[in-house]
Amino acid sequence: MRDRFLIFCGLFVFLAIFTCPIWHGIAASTSTAEPELHLPDGQKTCVAPISYMRSAHMQLLIDWRRGDVREHRLFYTAYDGTRYKVNLTNTCLGQCHGSKQKFCDNCHNYVAIPTPSCWDCHQDVSSRAVTTATAAVPGRMP
Repeated sequence: MRDRFLIFCGLFVFLAIFTCPIWHGIAASTSTAEPELHLPDGQKTCVAPISYMRSAHMQLLIDWRRGDVREHRLFYTAYDGTRYKVNLTNTCLGQCHGSKQKFCDNCHNYVAIPTPSCWDCHQDVSSRAVTTATAAVPGRMP
């Protein structure tokens, strides 16, 4: 019974130390602003709604890859009926977002998720190389 005061003091100190980062964040009253992502001039929509792209864009890219490589589906029909060529470099980065550094890397840095290393080899920024590579594959139309 006499230890009740010491137990409550110990719990108070523990909770104070355990929640210190939360109190520090509140006292500093700073917040990390979300990265501003803009569509380029002339683009009104993305291939999918923003909420879907924020949560499942990687699944969309995996589906595109599987459809293109394994099932030979070269076009994707968006939710609004618009047809897009299944191509990361020309469709996503070429038409919509312009730069991997300004778009992909910006978001991945914000959420502290490393950018997939697959784009190091499978994304070509030169339009000539992309056109040549697409035209060189038999049975595909550029």
